Amino acid sequence: MNFRNSMLSFAGLIMCGGVVASPAMAGQAAPASAKPASSVTVDKSNGKSERRAGYEYQAQPNFYYCGPASTRIALSAEGKSVSQDELAQKLGTTENGTDSAFDITRVLNEYSGGKYKTTEIRDDVATKEQVERLRADVKAAVDQGRPVVANILGGALDVDGVEHNYPGHYLTAVEYKDDGNTVLIADPANPAEPEYWMDVTELANWIAGRGYSS
Repeated sequence: MNFRNSMLSFAGLIMCGGVVASPAMAGQAAPASAKPASSVTVDKSNGKSERRAGYEYQAQPNFYYCGPASTRIALSAEGKSVSQDELAQKLGTTENGTDSAFDITRVLNEYSGGKYKTTEIRDDVATKEQVERLRADVKAAVDQGRPVVANILGGALDVDGVEHNYPGHYLTAVEYKDDGNTVLIADPANPAEPEYWMDVTELANWIAGRGYSS
């Protein structure tokens, strides 16, 4: 069984972020200003809509809290302010990380009243159908003001050609444009670069072998 295909039971056990937190992340990070509530902005040049889920960014305070941090970002869109420590306890997070997307969904549903579901991308490379499913799921969730929490592995390029590489990580998709073909990532690992845009196919392949909560 190859590393990427180890699936969700093992996927979240790799260290979030891969390295010990920098001094800027050594303590509980203070939340950034809340983003505007979910709204539609029309790009008049092409008539395509863009929608953002209102949320409050907060960085992970150590190398293994990406699961609690991403869950907190998602719940902030519900107007809920839950500490990462509380979420880590409920998620079963240890220094080995958070076990799987199923745990993320379970805890999100505990606080949101059952709005989330888990979707696995079982292949090493996402199929066209899996990419389309992710695109539709991100659109549906964000349209309802609900960020998507993704469990990712390895490296992926954002739209500016910058590589983001983790040996196991959780992050959130909080906005889309181009009819869902481009998504905005809120990444708790790096408060110096908390957001970046990514092609949805690139994101699907980043999730491949793991899953997401939407």
